[in-house]
Amino acid sequence: MKSARFGVVGAIAAATMLLAACGNSTGSTAGSQSSTTKTYRIGITQIVSHPSLDASREGFKKALADAGLKVDYDEQNAQGDQATATSIATKFATDKKDLVLAIATPTAQAAAQAITDTPILFTAVTDPVSAQLVKSLDAPGSNVTGTTDLNPVAKQIGLVKQLKPSATTVGIIYSSGEVNSAVQVKLAKEAAAKEGLTVKETAVSTSSEVQQGAQSLAGVDAIYVPTDNVVVSALESVIQVGESRKIPVIAGEGDSVKRGTVATYGIDYAKLGYQTGQMAVKILTAGAKPATMPVESQADVQLVINKAAAERMGVTIPDDLAKQAAQTY
Repeated sequence: MKSARFGVVGAIAAATMLLAACGNSTGSTAGSQSSTTKTYRIGITQIVSHPSLDASREGFKKALADAGLKVDYDEQNAQGDQATATSIATKFATDKKDLVLAIATPTAQAAAQAITDTPILFTAVTDPVSAQLVKSLDAPGSNVTGTTDLNPVAKQIGLVKQLKPSATTVGIIYSSGEVNSAVQVKLAKEAAAKEGLTVKETAVSTSSEVQQGAQSLAGVDAIYVPTDNVVVSALESVIQVGESRKIPVIAGEGDSVKRGTVATYGIDYAKLGYQTGQMAVKILTAGAKPATMPVESQADVQLVINKAAAERMGVTIPDDLAKQAAQTY
């Protein structure tokens, strides 16, 4: 009897241990599922709506979706107002997001000033060093990094002479409040000088001033529009001037060509946003630190041409140039 009693006790103990082991296994599985189904809280702050910036935003979101991440997005648009951009950044800081995406230089600057303990990724920023977002492109040094959209300004200015060989002057319209535009205007002036072109520039502060600014560029043989958020948001006003005066309008990015400028050598903003999203995945799932993640860029640029726009502006696109185009409208 004593031996039998010990046998029963042993059996009960073994069963208890088995149940405990099963319980621990279930708990481990649940923990694993919890980590893979975590919902990340990401704030997106965008300075203004226009096709290029919208494309970068959607490209970013697609990268995270392709990586299988579940995300709760808080998407905000400053509508071109810097004070609103600052307010959005301050709220994101209070909300303690898992990550913040800042689209374009003004919103990136606002986010960097307000948020110090959350990873910040920027995209569509021309010169992050001049904008004081990073210490250097290779070693950002803080909680901020991302992708730059610095465009091939010299190649774009070169299109003026290719489209209108007799051109001697080019007008440039840009926003006085955007650091990224100041960088591009400087590069455009250097490129124009090498092309034998005189530059006439005009600065605006709001989108409502773009039409008047474009009209003030009297006597120019062509107009160049950099990747300026304020001007691009009211691009149609510049296009109207080009069409009425029969002079080509050269853009800083491809979406503006689709909207009615003549041509550009540009990057793909959807791909740039996707590239930024891939950086976000590394931060959120692999523990990568923005401080040591180099700023990335898009290596390949494509010639984009709008033949219908060229016709409306009285421009004949050379056959050899047309054959080089990766995209034609």
